[in-house]
Amino acid sequence: MTGSPVFALAFAGANLFAGTAKGGVFRSTDNSISWTAASTGLTSSSVLALAWSGTNLFAGTYDDVFLSTNNGTNWTATGLSDDEAVYSLAVSGNNIFAGMHGGVFFSTNNGTAWTPANAGITNSDILSLMVSGTNIFAGTLGGGVFRSTNNGTSWTEVNSGLPPGPARGVSSFAVNGSNIFAGTGGGVFRSTNNGTDWTLASTGLTGPTVWSLAVPARISLQGLRAAAFFSPLTTAQRGHQQAQA
Repeated sequence: MTGSPVFALAFAGANLFAGTAKGGVFRSTDNSISWTAASTGLTSSSVLALAWSGTNLFAGTYDDVFLSTNNGTNWTATGLSDDEAVYSLAVSGNNIFAGMHGGVFFSTNNGTAWTPANAGITNSDILSLMVSGTNIFAGTLGGGVFRSTNNGTSWTEVNSGLPPGPARGVSSFAVNGSNIFAGTGGGVFRSTNNGTDWTLASTGLTGPTVWSLAVPARISLQGLRAAAFFSPLTTAQRGHQQAQA
């Protein structure tokens, strides 16, 4: 796995999966020491999102959401879309959520059927999704953050503290205890009350755009366009660029 930006990572038992910009999916069984291509059945080589649910692995691509039931050995299209990019995936209980241009969609049967879930969302370009307890958060392109407390049945805008402009483009989320972090075009913002209020948490960052966030153990990761930064609460997992056609 060389020469292709990594857009998504997912752990599934002893396996680590990477979704790449132009190389499809790769699998590692030795904690990333070595990688093997795992893309049979994918019709798009650009994998923007990965999510694991039970024994199922889902991949969001430029064409559709794909499902693998055998650790990435084979993939099948679920039929959500054949011409819209799926930027984000999240699992809540038995539901799998997909965020794309056109809004949020969910499936209760592992992608066999999809239902739109956009009541209350006023910006339908969904870049990121995250589940935190009974809350689901959706980050949009220019519309900020929306929160659902009823498994996607309805959504409420939660942008207090997010300034207008680039900060309303929310590419990623991470949760660490009672802290929720949002990676935006205007830096990292933190909420301590489930998104009701946000405060800037970007001291030390030299680039404004944060594409990815993660929290391993007690450290959170911030992936910037060209650099990685870390702090005791908030360290970088991957330099994440938007996919280019």
